[in-house]
Amino acid sequence: MTNYQELTKKQLSFFRSGKTKDVAFRIETLKKLRGLVVRHEDDILKAVKADLNKPEFEAKRAEVGLVLSEIDFALTNLVEWAAPKEVETPSTHAGAKSYIYQDPYGLALVIAPWNYPFQLAVSPLVGAIAAGNCVVLKPSELTPHTSSLLASMINENFPEEYMTVVEGEVETSTALLKENFDYIFFTGSTMVGKIVAEAAAKHLTPVTLELGGKSPTIVHEDANIEEAATRIARGKFANAGQTCVAPDYILVQRNVKDKLLAKLKEVVTNTYGEDVSQNLDFPHVVSEKHFDRLSNFLTNGNVVIGGKTDRSRLFIEPTVLDNISWEDDVMQDEIFGPILPVIVYDEISEVIEAIVKRPKPLALYLFSEDEAIQDHILNSVSFGGGSINDTINHMTSHYLPFGGVGDSGMGAYHGKASFDTFSHAKSILKRSNK
Repeated sequence: MTNYQELTKKQLSFFRSGKTKDVAFRIETLKKLRGLVVRHEDDILKAVKADLNKPEFEAKRAEVGLVLSEIDFALTNLVEWAAPKEVETPSTHAGAKSYIYQDPYGLALVIAPWNYPFQLAVSPLVGAIAAGNCVVLKPSELTPHTSSLLASMINENFPEEYMTVVEGEVETSTALLKENFDYIFFTGSTMVGKIVAEAAAKHLTPVTLELGGKSPTIVHEDANIEEAATRIARGKFANAGQTCVAPDYILVQRNVKDKLLAKLKEVVTNTYGEDVSQNLDFPHVVSEKHFDRLSNFLTNGNVVIGGKTDRSRLFIEPTVLDNISWEDDVMQDEIFGPILPVIVYDEISEVIEAIVKRPKPLALYLFSEDEAIQDHILNSVSFGGGSINDTINHMTSHYLPFGGVGDSGMGAYHGKASFDTFSHAKSILKRSNK
């Protein structure tokens, strides 16, 4: 197994040269990265197609478009973000002035997942660069085409001592985590997140953990059912449900359940066709292991929409399960696939009680026009972030920090939050001797 001590020594030496602290250098790097993304757009689309059968229109928006907008936002604001900020000074410190300096941590390790293999690797990379760090990026081995492309894009265009991509299996991540990085950014499962946090604790390294969980979607009786069905289906079945903020399950008020199921069926048919198995653009499940895990859930409750599978091409049709109980296997862990269980409720208090007794989710979605219901849910349930009368779009805003809480993660990024994540706010009091 490769020893990464020499790599981290090189990066530490480069960081101590002070070059990455130069804002002009960071801007130049971000512009160069942007140019690479634009130049390799077709290669990126082909890579995620090969890895996940992700359709071009979806990959353009979710893999390329979000990265470019993240870079552009950083380029627009970086000079302001990086400038020292003068803040108030207490009257007890007469003659002094107070400042906050944004200091890069130093050496950052970014471990990326497989579900959005380009976007979720490069978006945190943008924050690390903007903040002035050196970076080691470890892509997922489950998406080898994208991983190889990232390695060639970065390693052929930037010096190793500044920024590099390291490919490999689980043992590569394990070896990297033994090194003394100054910051670790991990996106993946809660189980692996705990392993990362444990490794970081040995060096007292700060971490951001972007994890997941079972994100509930609540459909109250006053909701616009047609809009709810459209937005739930879009959020759930994009990328074959392999999205950390996808609606994991539906909690629907009993008296509107049948109407919601009928609309969901209509939306799925209109979006993907009468026979989704013939839709060659529908993404596939990432591996046989995940396919087998997901297929076992199809015996839970009753299949009311979809249900077809094809192991030879890792295909699972967009599926909705009715008559589900909290004890079913599909309700025990995050689904991370195109399977959507439905549970009914009568009173909103049942919903709150059921959610709060379980691990805190990454996202929560509520469909209701009633502001009292909206406020009640927001004030009663702890979760990472979410939407009212929509799904997943909150994570695409540069102005909304994105992250989890509890089992769904710690820390946040996107927009300025990415810069803040990879920066230490260094407080300085300047006092005159006069």
